Amino acid sequence: MSLSTENDPFNLLTPAMRDVLARMARARRQPLQTLTPADARAAYEAGASVLEIPSQPLARVENLQIPTRDGAMLSARLYAPSMGPLPALLYFHGGGFNIGSVATHDALCRDLSHQAGCLVVSVDYRLAPEHRFPTAANDAWDALQWLHANAAGLQVDATRLAVGGDSAGGTLAAVCAIQARDAALPLALQLLFYPGCAAHQDTPSHQRFAKGFVLEEAQITWFFDHYVRSPADRDDWRFAPLLAPDVDGVAPAWIGLAECDPLVDEGVLYGDKLRAAGVHVDLEIYRGVTHEFIKMGRVIAEAKVAHAHAAQALRNAFFL
Repeated sequence: MSLSTENDPFNLLTPAMRDVLARMARARRQPLQTLTPADARAAYEAGASVLEIPSQPLARVENLQIPTRDGAMLSARLYAPSMGPLPALLYFHGGGFNIGSVATHDALCRDLSHQAGCLVVSVDYRLAPEHRFPTAANDAWDALQWLHANAAGLQVDATRLAVGGDSAGGTLAAVCAIQARDAALPLALQLLFYPGCAAHQDTPSHQRFAKGFVLEEAQITWFFDHYVRSPADRDDWRFAPLLAPDVDGVAPAWIGLAECDPLVDEGVLYGDKLRAAGVHVDLEIYRGVTHEFIKMGRVIAEAKVAHAHAAQALRNAFFL
């Protein structure tokens, strides 16, 4: 075997993950970065459930409206496995701040609620380019404050709250954890699936997995070009939590990363930053899988493992 073959990052993939990528290539779908934002959202919505696990029935599913600081109302969905006061996870979906919704992450949130035995509130924060940075971050923080203030009416135990999200949603959850620390709003956990944490896409994993691993460099550039108002926004810690002046005293973290993901290095770096500040961190790297794998539970075994690990982290944090 030649050295170039040995170093081929595609050799890291599990057979099931490699098969998914092959099927995606055969489908010849138009790359998201070549579409308008509206068409990209529609394409993502259309394919979001193809590889998902079956939808988990729950005792309580309700649609909510959450007010924001500028008077807008955010759609949200509440999931609960039983009636009565429960600890709650506030969840922010992924999608590069441009695509994704409560609907695209419905199966994931149902499964987390079911397995963790907690209430989940999934939020439709406003998307770019119609709503650029820092609107998504502001919406996320407004939603957390609202959930805390309205806990009793929602049958939520306000003393046991967590924030979570995947990809861009993981960024928002990490930012909320820092803001909650500053506001003395106690959180039991920040649950981060492959969060975006860095100001620039310049880590080795961004280069190694730049093309052909679901989330491509061209896509990331497209997402962020629509999201930031100017290059200066990248230097704001609400865009890049790795730039936060300090993370002392933030909530404990569970971080789940994909080995073959442009974002894996910055996820590890953020875990290191938290640990250096004395924050308890559980960090898992799921081998041989790509970005978005947690939404591929029908065919990717590691997705179900990650769901179970995340649910157990929630149960531990909530003393369930």
